[in-house]
Amino acid sequence: MPLALYALAAGGFGIGLTEFVIMGLLPEVGADFGVSPTVAGYLVSGYALSVAVGGVGLTAALNRVDRKRALLLLMVLFIVGNTVSALATGYWVMLAGCVTAALCHGAFFGIGSVLAAGIVPPHRRAAAISVMFAGLTTATVLGVPFGTFLGQAAGWRATFWAIAAIGAAAFIGIAALVPRGSGDRSDERGGLRAEFGAFRSPQVWLSLAVTVLGFGGMFGAFTYIAFTLTEVSGFSSATVPWLLVLFGLGLFAGNLWGGRAADRDLPRTLLVLFALLTAVLAVFSLTARLSWAALSGLLLMGAVGFATVPGLQMRVMGYASKAPTLASGANIAAFNVGNALGAWAGGIGLALGLGYGSPLWIGALITFVGLLVLVGAFLAPGGEFARDRSPAVGV
Repeated sequence: MPLALYALAAGGFGIGLTEFVIMGLLPEVGADFGVSPTVAGYLVSGYALSVAVGGVGLTAALNRVDRKRALLLLMVLFIVGNTVSALATGYWVMLAGCVTAALCHGAFFGIGSVLAAGIVPPHRRAAAISVMFAGLTTATVLGVPFGTFLGQAAGWRATFWAIAAIGAAAFIGIAALVPRGSGDRSDERGGLRAEFGAFRSPQVWLSLAVTVLGFGGMFGAFTYIAFTLTEVSGFSSATVPWLLVLFGLGLFAGNLWGGRAADRDLPRTLLVLFALLTAVLAVFSLTARLSWAALSGLLLMGAVGFATVPGLQMRVMGYASKAPTLASGANIAAFNVGNALGAWAGGIGLALGLGYGSPLWIGALITFVGLLVLVGAFLAPGGEFARDRSPAVGV
């Protein structure tokens, strides 16, 4: 794989740290600013909403900018946001820093996905995207435990200074290793009107819906996994951050495997993965009281859930092949809409008194609906299994 992909992965690593590390530092940040845990939690919500906005808004704003330069500008925004967080003198300044850093998240992965797919042969595009996302999955493995450890040992501000430094290193790597004009093809850069024109395709919208439902099912279960592990599986709260490392290892392995599998056969890979994810969540909900089964379920949930990401990203880019950048950014936003949907649905289960294992089977139901939508998309006009499938579709 080209070294440029690893520079993109470094940027993804820094962005992933910003997203996940705050979850482990909320008690320290809340205490420092004198706010309740609920108000401190708005830092996480604000980040997620900002990702969704930036995934579409900033991607559209940077449409005419060379993709390498666009990624460098986004890394500058990322560094500024984390620096503001590190220097924050109050809660609202901290929130502004988190929101600023989050704005680059969706656009970076959206533009970066197109760039990554454009610098490798067509048969390796999903694998290239998975290499870039490997930075995000590595951050999931390391972000919460090690970021929390640094924050507790040297103060939470030290963590954000470290993330800003990682952003600076990624900036240098992208500047040095990504060739100017990488992934830019004149037939793909038809202007903002062409980018929005891609959304006239029903298959683009179906792809976004599948992303929302598939990731929503997994994230709905993951959002409340600490409660499941402690209240149902019987683990102590002190072990939860380290159990999440197991989940992160699953994400890392699943992401790389999913990219290779999607390059071989994208439609069948997605079908198998959605069916497997539905089954994993359903079985996990039934066996969560067994500690060994909970560990297996945690690993498989991460592996199968994130194995869908390269394929989902490739599908939406394929059906927007003439102008894929904005559709790619919209799909990153769709992942975060799925996060919000899953968390909301899982929370309803808890509020109704259905038990701490309910987010798992609710997640299975959401994913199953996603599987049905996926099958419908494949059979719909222009879909992979439709008789009138257009040979121009780049999937």
